[in-house]
Amino acid sequence: MSYKSQKFLNICMLVLSWISVAFIGANNLRRFSPATIIIGMLEILNGLLGKKRKWWVFYNKPNSYLSGEFSYNIGPFILTSFLTLKFGYGNFKKFMFLSALIHAFFAFPFAYFAKRVKLFSLVRINHFQFFFYYLLKAPLLYFIQFLFDKKEKTL
Repeated sequence: MSYKSQKFLNICMLVLSWISVAFIGANNLRRFSPATIIIGMLEILNGLLGKKRKWWVFYNKPNSYLSGEFSYNIGPFILTSFLTLKFGYGNFKKFMFLSALIHAFFAFPFAYFAKRVKLFSLVRINHFQFFFYYLLKAPLLYFIQFLFDKKEKTL
């Protein structure tokens, strides 16, 4: 995939994700933003670690975080965090099921597609590890949101 194509795809991911976030609703957006921002920052740090350890590689140069993982982290990852909280928060089993579905889609068909179009490829981890890499953040997101809700109720 050429750099221009990758840049276009990154911009499309960001724009579509943030347009979708607008449909979540102002109350849900306000309620779930703190936990989503915290988990998003954690994902940025994990993304930098994964890049350093070569868990995955983005094909195009410049091989920087901004031209690769960043658009995913502030786009679809934030959107999926909002969606799983909106539709699953309050029922942990449902929340984990939704998270598993979303992350399975990203770890399997999307990751295969990304390798085929030469966007990114998994190097030192396989697809199951990649799936669990994302899925293990779901209970943390739920717990952070629980703490924020608990704090709101005590105020």
